[in-house]
Amino acid sequence: MANIVMFCILAVVILGSAVLCVTTTRIMRAATFMLFVLFGVAGLYFLLDYTFLGAAQISIYAGGVTMIYVFAIQLVSKRTLQGMVERMKGSRVIFGAFMSLVGLATVTFIVLKNKFICMAGQVMDTEVPMAKIGTALVGSEKYQYVLPFEFISVFLLACIIGGLVVARKEE
Repeated sequence: MANIVMFCILAVVILGSAVLCVTTTRIMRAATFMLFVLFGVAGLYFLLDYTFLGAAQISIYAGGVTMIYVFAIQLVSKRTLQGMVERMKGSRVIFGAFMSLVGLATVTFIVLKNKFICMAGQVMDTEVPMAKIGTALVGSEKYQYVLPFEFISVFLLACIIGGLVVARKEE
């Protein structure tokens, strides 16, 4: 029962912070709300007793990626940030709400058509060993993730270098 209550609390924090992250007009507040989302996801990992993934979530995403994001924001000039404020038009809000409802209806239709809810009850309640998760994360065989991790690290390095080049003052 306590796990369900904790899951509900974390779900509300994650969903609320995600909505606030994409709706706020202040970029530093968006970064802060994104940090709350990442901490909430780490809380879900800890709730599932995946302490390694929870610690990795906090150290890599909540710590590293958010600091890179805030660092990139600080490199941008104040005049550029002031020009980024955009007023929401009523037609855009209505169109966005309509498209969100279409997406929700599509996902609901797919879940009900393919009977994913019934299949979730049939999945065996066995715990995945941490050695298997670790092998999947750092293995180089089929369905293992070391190559995507390397691509992401190179991509983040390119983003940092690009941010430094853009922020460099011209003489």
